[in-house]
Amino acid sequence: MYYSHPLSSPAMTAPLFSHSNRPSIEVTGEGTVSAAPNKAIIVLGVITESPSLSTAQSENASAVTNVINALLRLNIPREQIQTVTYRIEIQYNYEDGTQIFRGYQVTHLLQITIDRVEQTGLVVDTAVNSGANFVSSIRFTIANSEIYYNQALSTAIQNAGNKANTIARTLGATLVRTPVKITEETRFIEPPIPFQASLLTEGAAIPTPIQPGELEIRAVVRAQYTFFDRSFPSY
Repeated sequence: MYYSHPLSSPAMTAPLFSHSNRPSIEVTGEGTVSAAPNKAIIVLGVITESPSLSTAQSENASAVTNVINALLRLNIPREQIQTVTYRIEIQYNYEDGTQIFRGYQVTHLLQITIDRVEQTGLVVDTAVNSGANFVSSIRFTIANSEIYYNQALSTAIQNAGNKANTIARTLGATLVRTPVKITEETRFIEPPIPFQASLLTEGAAIPTPIQPGELEIRAVVRAQYTFFDRSFPSY
C-alpha cells in the first residue's frame, strides 16, 4: 500500500508580506512653477445715464462704437473683441423714504483678448480716450498652461516621494519607492494681483502702468507608499 501527501497550493504558500498587508504611508506632495503670462483679458466699456432711454442707448452705442474702432486701429482682431455684458437699469433717487425716478442706465462691456501683454496699458488708455469710462477687470493667463502644469505635477510627485522616504527613514524602515496609489488633488493657477475694477474719469493718468507679473501654477497630489521593517526581508 502506498501513501502520498498532497502538494501545497500556491495559496497556501503566500509570502509573509504583500502590498495588501504591508504598512503604508500617505503623504501630500506639492509642486509649483512660475511663468510669465502671454495673454491678457481686459473687460471694459461704457456706462451712460439719461432720463430718456433712447438717449442713454444712443450715447452708449456711439461711445462703444468709437472704442471698438480705436481698438481695431491697434490691430486687435475683431473676433478678439466681444460683448460680455449689455444691460439696461432704471435708476431711482430716494428722498424721505420716497422712490423718485431718475432715469435709465445703460451698461455695455467688452472683453478684449490680446496676445501681447505689454500692450495692456495701451489698450486701456486707448479705450478710455475713445469713450470708455469703466474697467471691470484685467487678468493675465497662459495659453499653453498645460505644459507648465505638467512640470508642477512632476515636482509634486517627487515632493511626495521625498516626504514618504523621510518618514520611513525616521521610522527605521525601508520605503517601497513605487507608490501603490496616487491621486491628483487639485490644479491651480494663481494670477498676480488683478487690476481693480474702477470708474474712469477724463483726468486719469496716461499711460496706465500695468505690470503682468508672473503666474504661479500649482499641482497637489496625494500618494500612498508601503514600507517594510529592515529586520525582515522584502518580498
